[in-house]
Amino acid sequence: MNYRNLTTLVLLLATFHGLQAQTPPQTQLSGWLADFNTVKINTRFSIHSDFQLRSTDQLQHVSSLLLRAGLNYHASKKSVFTAGYAYIHYRRTVGQVTGYAPEHRIWEQFLLSHPLTIGKGAHARKGTLAHRFRVEQRFLLKSQPDGQDLKHDGNLYANRLRYFIRDVTPLIPWSASGKAPFLALQNELFFNFGDKSAVNGKFFDQNRAYIALGYRFHKSFDAEMGYMNQYINGRGDNFVNNHIVQLATYVRL
Repeated sequence: MNYRNLTTLVLLLATFHGLQAQTPPQTQLSGWLADFNTVKINTRFSIHSDFQLRSTDQLQHVSSLLLRAGLNYHASKKSVFTAGYAYIHYRRTVGQVTGYAPEHRIWEQFLLSHPLTIGKGAHARKGTLAHRFRVEQRFLLKSQPDGQDLKHDGNLYANRLRYFIRDVTPLIPWSASGKAPFLALQNELFFNFGDKSAVNGKFFDQNRAYIALGYRFHKSFDAEMGYMNQYINGRGDNFVNNHIVQLATYVRL
């Protein structure tokens, strides 16, 4: 097992979780549903898609619907380049008026993955560590109250960089058919760059730390349920500590 890489993951989780003690947070409880898909076209190209549904605080309303698609180029078994488009339908509150407003994104990413092995011989468990670097060009609507509705007039532009690290380790060796329960650990950092006035005005945007238990039902299908702690850096001294229960599926065809 590569302990240096696992140590890096743990340090990321611990360091940014500790940021939440700076000032009293706005605490929320949310639920997320997610489905991630990869469909091969040939040995070099595949299609990526993911669909996510997220709730507001206390699971009262739908907070956002995210639809994302992209074209993958498999440079090797370990490295994949992707470019795509995402549509996010947000629930927003401006003043005393709440409504929905879409965000459009263009995104590019590089994914690097490599195997990790725990144990030796017949009891060895082979997992995977993945690093993902994503850049987003975000087009956000300008929204203002108009009676009981939100009026949208023009767009705001923002850039964001995301770094994601994820470790998937089976709790027992994978079976011949690929089945086994597994533990997933991941962390993702978000950074704004360029003109930040359309977002929180800061370089650091948010952090998502996540732990989940899952089961690989087939080499092409995983399902997992876990807990995510989302730290969102707001304007001024404000920030949100969002406790999230997430159910996710992964399909590879």
